[in-house]
Amino acid sequence: MTPFETSPLTRKLSAFVALSKAELDVLERRHQRRRSFVAGRDMVHQGQSDQAAYILSAGWVCSYKLQPDGTRQIVDFQVPGDFLGLRSVLLRTSDHSFEPIVEIEAAEVLKSDLLAAFSDTPRLATAILWAASRDEAMVVEHLVGIGRRDADARMAHFLLELGSRLALVGMGSREGYDCPLTQYHLADVLGLSAIHVNRVLRQLRERGLVTFRDGRVSFEDHAGLVKLAEFDAAYLDQTGPLLK
Repeated sequence: MTPFETSPLTRKLSAFVALSKAELDVLERRHQRRRSFVAGRDMVHQGQSDQAAYILSAGWVCSYKLQPDGTRQIVDFQVPGDFLGLRSVLLRTSDHSFEPIVEIEAAEVLKSDLLAAFSDTPRLATAILWAASRDEAMVVEHLVGIGRRDADARMAHFLLELGSRLALVGMGSREGYDCPLTQYHLADVLGLSAIHVNRVLRQLRERGLVTFRDGRVSFEDHAGLVKLAEFDAAYLDQTGPLLK
């Protein structure tokens, strides 16, 4: 297998469609314009209409929404294999911003190239629509978490979701995964204070469920954490390709 056939993007889309050689070639050609971005500087900003999107190849990104008073709300985190800024291509402007958490590498995809890929390879277009629908399903789960789950279950659910997403692209397992997020990142996305996040992580660690230390999430009792969070990964739709 070629390096691209085992890339995070290919692994992710292959959860929905068994990509043919021709479809892989089209996808790889859209993955050639690679750029590096430093941490802390927006790569796509709210209101942008530059008609380009990105495919994250390496590193982590946060997506966030700016409020009129200058404060921000983190919406989610993007990991390798994820698309960034699709709304600035498919809509007139991007309705939120993307900021690298660490130095990253991403492939720029122009609007014309993306639309040509949609026209030439409808199955690939369907796979990208699946990825966008999956992102929407995750946003729904996050809203439920903030509105209905207590802090322990909210944290557990989020860490399990990240683990499932990373496992899909070969970067995580039931044992755990590397994670560059700080407690402030977790506080922002989960609607908690940083002090509360620290307390929740300590409680989960003391219960022997999960440890988050030195950039590593370690599942000590994966089944117990799933039970606490009532985590059902069906919304991530990772059980195997629907299109053969």
